[in-house]
Amino acid sequence: MTISIEHNLKFVTEFDETHPIARQVLALDEFTRIQLLESMLKDLLAPAIKPVIDKINENGSYAILKVAE
Repeated sequence: MTISIEHNLKFVTEFDETHPIARQVLALDEFTRIQLLESMLKDLLAPAIKPVIDKINENGSYAILKVAE
């Protein structure tokens, strides 16, 4: 039997509120901003850290680390 434990890592994105694109993002509701930022992080970071995760999991006899979908 396999049991999954989801981690809750926190990231912070700082915006320059004087920049036009930052103003567009900041104009979105909070839920949409968070969804947008989380999906961007996942799209950018997951492929970059895959080799590290694969290395960590190489000898995983009792636990395997994955990026949650």
